Amino acid sequence: MEKPEMEQIMKKAEVLIEALPYIQKFNRKIIVVKYGGSAMSNEELQKNVIKDVTLLKLVGFKPIIVHGGGKAISKWVAKAGKEPVFVNGLRVTDAETMEIAEMVLGRVNKNLVAMVQELGVPAAGISGKDGGLLQVEKKYSDGKDIGFVGDVTKVNPKILYDLIDRDYLPIVAPVGMDENCETYNINADDAACAIARAVGADKLVFLTDVEGLYKDFSDKSSFISRITASDAEALVSSGEIGGGMLPKLNNCTAAVKGGVNRVHILDGRIPHCLLLEIFTDHGIGTAIVGDDE
Repeated sequence: MEKPEMEQIMKKAEVLIEALPYIQKFNRKIIVVKYGGSAMSNEELQKNVIKDVTLLKLVGFKPIIVHGGGKAISKWVAKAGKEPVFVNGLRVTDAETMEIAEMVLGRVNKNLVAMVQELGVPAAGISGKDGGLLQVEKKYSDGKDIGFVGDVTKVNPKILYDLIDRDYLPIVAPVGMDENCETYNINADDAACAIARAVGADKLVFLTDVEGLYKDFSDKSSFISRITASDAEALVSSGEIGGGMLPKLNNCTAAVKGGVNRVHILDGRIPHCLLLEIFTDHGIGTAIVGDDE
């Protein structure tokens, strides 16, 4: 065997050895992956994410995927002759838009199920309506009525535990019902956070369209690779964080305060970002941890 070929094989062995303590540490632990953004709209990245999550399951993790579908919903809303409308980042959802959203999310859900099962792992696609998983109440944005958009008030994780115990990989669409069994669209970040807290997830991972958290997004040297939940709250209170990162960071701190061991914000556009963050010593995104770490 040639020396360059042997060196390449040895590097692969080193990568596996580096991953070993992480596999041991998180074996049989629940990890919730919120999946959306550009990583979902790009077919190659989509396959990479599904491969990553499938690998996590095969090495002993208990992953749960919570997916979005905003871009696909907007496309189909436009096809129906409607203009997508957002208030503070939340989609205004009238009855017709809700019907479209549920249809599109169901289609996305089953496509993800097919991709996982193509890799030889059993998956089960559900929505928050199944088994009363996500119960909601009507959400308002700064007092404005934005239609059928729900705030999660209660999570019944029994259906998730049942699926995991039977060796399925649960894939959840962010749709829920209120006490009158009316259907509501749920922000996928909110749904993932609520589910992670309810199942006592060891990790919650947000796959986003940015590298992670910056104190000042225009200054790349201000990147934050690790921050405690309290420091993250202080950063939010300071007003230095804005835009789409603000609600995401609020969800992250709420998850950690609610019992999730660690929350990660990763750039879903980077191939295999999930594996790089979890199985390597350095990681690539931002980790939000408990104050005692």
